[in-house]
Amino acid sequence: MSSAVLEQFQRTGHDLFIAGLVSSHGGNMSVRQGDRILITRRGSMLAHLEERDIVDIGLEENDANVALASTEIVVHRAIYKATSALAIVHTHPPYAIAQSLVKDEIVPVDSEGSYLLHKVPVVEAQLTAGSAEVAELLPRRLKEYDLVMLRGHGPFAIGHLLEEAYQLTSVLEMTCRILTIGEGLGGQVKEYRKGSDQYGSW
Repeated sequence: MSSAVLEQFQRTGHDLFIAGLVSSHGGNMSVRQGDRILITRRGSMLAHLEERDIVDIGLEENDANVALASTEIVVHRAIYKATSALAIVHTHPPYAIAQSLVKDEIVPVDSEGSYLLHKVPVVEAQLTAGSAEVAELLPRRLKEYDLVMLRGHGPFAIGHLLEEAYQLTSVLEMTCRILTIGEGLGGQVKEYRKGSDQYGSW
């Protein structure tokens, strides 16, 4: 693993924690390099990643490092096999999780969220962490969207770089904070966006 790739993991992991998108030992990230995956170690602290916290494992089959890899490795593999993603970020942002508990899709009302996300589908699984059910559900939706919300657990975002996936995750949480605050005000949202009726169907 190059020092540049390690730096990407470290910078993104630090920013995810500082932004409140993961708890001390929560969340995971990965990067695809050909038929190999670099993924954060099981139980690692994303804010303090060291080289030993990034596990190199095969895309197609297990090797000696599989026991060290994040519990979400089966989901990351399935996403890479089904999409053109080269990076995945999975987090546990509180406002987004709260919104997923009451909605089947998250439709932003703020300008940035509307532009970047349009709509975020919410999918549901009985076993949320690293299950075969999630590995089957998520790739199907990530063929259509760059970010999908797993109800009660958190979003999976994809991109060509970790920074791209991080940006989508950050925007989702800000959008959900705005939605939650706006809904708490109790009034009718005043529409200001041209073509806003199309956002929910994108």
